[in-house]
Amino acid sequence: MRALSMVLNPLLFLLLFGYYPSVTVKPKEGWQVYSSAQDAEGRCICTVVAPEQNLCSRDAKEGQLRQLLEKVQNMSQSIEVLNLRTQRDFQYIMRMEGQFKELRSKFRQIETNKKTQVNRNFQELKGKMDALQPLIPVLEQYKTDAQLISQFKQEIRNLSMVLTAIQEEIGTYDYEELQQRVLNLESRLRNCMSKLTCGKLMKITGPVTVKTSGTRFGAWMTDPQASPRNNRVWYMDSYTNNKIVKEYKSIADFVSGVESRTYNLPFKWAGTDHVVYNGSLYYNKVQSNIVVCYRFETGRVVTQRALENAGFHNVYPYTWGGFSDIDLMADELGLWAVYATNQNAGNIVISQLNPDTLQVLGTWNTEYSKRNAGESFMICGTLYITNSHLTGAKVYYAYSTKTSSYEYTDIPFHNQFFHMSMLDYNARDRALYGWNNGHQVLFNVTLFHIIKTEDDS
Repeated sequence: MRALSMVLNPLLFLLLFGYYPSVTVKPKEGWQVYSSAQDAEGRCICTVVAPEQNLCSRDAKEGQLRQLLEKVQNMSQSIEVLNLRTQRDFQYIMRMEGQFKELRSKFRQIETNKKTQVNRNFQELKGKMDALQPLIPVLEQYKTDAQLISQFKQEIRNLSMVLTAIQEEIGTYDYEELQQRVLNLESRLRNCMSKLTCGKLMKITGPVTVKTSGTRFGAWMTDPQASPRNNRVWYMDSYTNNKIVKEYKSIADFVSGVESRTYNLPFKWAGTDHVVYNGSLYYNKVQSNIVVCYRFETGRVVTQRALENAGFHNVYPYTWGGFSDIDLMADELGLWAVYATNQNAGNIVISQLNPDTLQVLGTWNTEYSKRNAGESFMICGTLYITNSHLTGAKVYYAYSTKTSSYEYTDIPFHNQFFHMSMLDYNARDRALYGWNNGHQVLFNVTLFHIIKTEDDS
């Protein structure tokens, strides 16, 4: 018997297939659909068992049904990802909401007795409350977003019930109507997830020290475009006079020091601000403003191109030096280069690059001095800049390429080992990879999302 199933909880899978006395699988009675609204952790589960292939081959409509089932399973998995992404952020926002309401209560109490208060203190508190007031409707919107996810779960359950009924009316059911319902739900879910993917940086926590190795300066990374099963790690020690890249099949192999392969690049690199994106390594060629694209699969340079007017070789580095003039990075929107030019008075320039040709797709000039920046990273088209590479550093400045505007921020992060020479965002892991004085570390990031439903438009 062939099993077509997507089970997000392995234990529940065992229960359904032989360890749960109230469920009996009859292999030759056609499709068997088992559905649970959610497990103990609130995750959506959908399990479907198909009959033998020869039973399905008699009717061409069975193939259509199989495709519909696969779509339902894929949507269940997508909802699971959606839940995991929002769970931590939602708890954080709920704590913020409680703090806002407590502050509002105190403010009203003080306002009632304001005649007995010192006027200066009262005005200071009132100013803080006015600044926080606009965030309260945003918090309410976030709770509405959580209800939207629950609605998706309910529609998945409804579709599972329909598929169960098909056992009894396999020859009369309107497949086109069912398929349209599945496609409609899939479209709405994808639209929701695409909106959830990007958000505004709210908080950085950690770090977690993954390994201690190499010199004080270096880079390590994974590919944000890789499949969930591909967790290869690339390791590039030092900021100069090196062209050896080490590859590990997984984080566990990286921690254990079990190399799977080494690559001898045709050119040495400059700095530590390299990035792996969609199977290729992008790095700054030593003593030049040339960006090199090296394909790991073929072991060859695909293309290389100079960044026009970009400073190099410690003309416009980050505060720590180390030939960190050109910083290559990736986020949800693609590949980016961050550098400085004489034409922009040594201030940071952001360029989005075509990953295949390295042609510049768009450029934004900021007013933040490259030499005063500790490190920077892109999240959802916004460049976040730290004010130092040393202890006490924080994310101090953010520039949005969507609105071509900037704002000053105050987001601290723990520089545990006192010297940060690499800090890059990975959109797949939603984490910051850092090289902290010879320690390879990970920071978790909290992004704030607002999902607009069809009713809001």
